[in-house]
Amino acid sequence: MDHEMTTDPQGPIMPEGLTASLPLDFDDEFEQAAPPVPITLEDTGLSDSLVEDLLLKMMYDRGAMTGQRLRDEIKLPFAILDEVLVDLQQRRFVEVRGTTGQSRATYIFDLTSAGRERSRELLATNGYVGPAPVPLDSYTEWVESQTIQGIHVTAGGIRDGFSHLVYPEHFLDQLGPAINSGLSLFLYGHSGNGKTTIAEAIAQMLGGAVYLPYALEVAGQLVVLFDPVYHHPADEDDEDTDDDPFGDHPLFHEAQPHDARYARIRRPVVFVGGELQLEQLDLQYDPDSRVYQAPSHVKANGGVFIIDDFGRQHVRPRDLLNRWMVPLEKRVDYLAFKNGYKFPIPFDCMLIFATNLNPLELVDEAFLRRIRYKILVESPNREQYDEIFRRCCESRDIVFDRSRVDQIYDGFYQRLQMAPRGCHPRDIVDTICNCAKYEGIPAALTDELINQACRTYFLDMPGVGSIASGAGAWSAEEDPDSP
Repeated sequence: MDHEMTTDPQGPIMPEGLTASLPLDFDDEFEQAAPPVPITLEDTGLSDSLVEDLLLKMMYDRGAMTGQRLRDEIKLPFAILDEVLVDLQQRRFVEVRGTTGQSRATYIFDLTSAGRERSRELLATNGYVGPAPVPLDSYTEWVESQTIQGIHVTAGGIRDGFSHLVYPEHFLDQLGPAINSGLSLFLYGHSGNGKTTIAEAIAQMLGGAVYLPYALEVAGQLVVLFDPVYHHPADEDDEDTDDDPFGDHPLFHEAQPHDARYARIRRPVVFVGGELQLEQLDLQYDPDSRVYQAPSHVKANGGVFIIDDFGRQHVRPRDLLNRWMVPLEKRVDYLAFKNGYKFPIPFDCMLIFATNLNPLELVDEAFLRRIRYKILVESPNREQYDEIFRRCCESRDIVFDRSRVDQIYDGFYQRLQMAPRGCHPRDIVDTICNCAKYEGIPAALTDELINQACRTYFLDMPGVGSIASGAGAWSAEEDPDSP
């Protein structure tokens, strides 16, 4: 038995407010927990020299800045920054150019000639200009406090989360425990049955928010962690737009929601495919900016890391899997700087492998044992295929006619000895719409449009689309109508 997606050209049909309505259970204390706003420099866990360097590089890169803007860019309360600014003024690295108000937060600070010279020296060593980093130890504590393993999805929740897809009950009941574990999941089966869509649906179901540092400080080195490609604000209103010059006074720290060095984001979903290479799982060093970027799986901490088309990467599957042995078992990974310094970092993401290749040809028993959940994504039976086709027609305002599906089964699947896949209804309906648009007629399930669509969609070569000839074949026979 099986299942699959019903989608429009842009993706699955998702009911509005789906994520918000999912009955995921989170601990109330976890929901309310947030990194506390630091009151003193000591609270930040950073040295005064690191903050000093950030201030100098920031003003060199951006020009003269008010105390408020320095606060917004470096993400530390102005009361902390001001201690360092006073010292920089006394050492003739920084001067005040003017003011827009009465407090020092409204002063306009700029570099002196000595300050610019010092900034150039700093940038030649490390080009990072941005929010103040968070020490690795603090980051590790926050990862543990908001772990992906703290998520709880119910049977009703997973059915709501997959209501836009067509899958049997027993399949959803296999997915539920895997999601609750927050561990690893191996989705395998023939192409076109929605493994990628399943992984994406799981990611959307997780919901909730996590706090992610913009950057990490590790043994004096800076590692950029925040990536706008994968990390999206949990609430657009969270961004700091307060221009109150007194907002950073220590008396008003309680008004700030959390330590601004952490971005409050939706649980991340990091997706990689055939382009993944082994070196991309290590720290990425940019020789131009002289800054380290965290690897993809670290950016996925607290969320989902999806390796799609597993087995089609440039690197050998066994080499890639060997790289995951320790992280999967110990929930910690080890990264290294160019100077050889090696350090542990949390591995707290749900790792999802998706492949249409034979798993037994990709991995050995030792690795399969470390992947807790292995779930076969089967092709749809006739009842499920009809339901997918009906939903696809409904999404295009096309009247569904089951007898037309009979026509597709008789004229193509049986004649070409080909097994139906979950993606076929969507693709066929899309092609029908494209053909109708070309002909200048309304889209409908007519003999002419169905035949025209299927002739261009399927290879008219008996046996080519069969299980036995597929790239992911591991069975010689399959009845398209079998459950």
